[in-house]
Amino acid sequence: MNREPISPSDHVDRLFAALSNGGALLVVRGPDQRANPMTIGWGTIGQIWGRPMFLVLVRPSRYTFGLIEKADHFTVNVPDGDMERELEYCGTRSGRDGDKISACGLTALDGVTPGTTVIAQARYFYECRIVHKNDIVPGGFPDEIARHYYSGGDYHRVYFGEIVQAYRRV
Repeated sequence: MNREPISPSDHVDRLFAALSNGGALLVVRGPDQRANPMTIGWGTIGQIWGRPMFLVLVRPSRYTFGLIEKADHFTVNVPDGDMERELEYCGTRSGRDGDKISACGLTALDGVTPGTTVIAQARYFYECRIVHKNDIVPGGFPDEIARHYYSGGDYHRVYFGEIVQAYRRV
């Protein structure tokens, strides 16, 4: 795969469009080095502590949570085209039950940053080093958000990933 470096803020419109329309793939390697993709519909890019950051949210009930808790890095892989089937599969199946990459016919490649994996079928890639994590706590937002997203009490943990590499497939 040919990669062209981009600024983390380049193509952010594509990132937000993907998150709003099917999602992007958060990929974390487990201790066994097997990569696990999870579809995300929430996340954002910003500047925190003078560094470009990608914030992602993962619920403790998810298989990915156990992986990201032990990881130093994650990647966000943004599709630009038809990946609806793969996004749906990776968002509704657990990596506990099998290899989602193989099941979807996706191609996992080593990222530029050691220890990271990217999905070749995506178009934009953010390789992130985890620098902080923080739990969402009950009561800190309007009741309609709590009722809609946390009626079961499974509050997310927010992972702050410093964007160490950003590029697009060319």
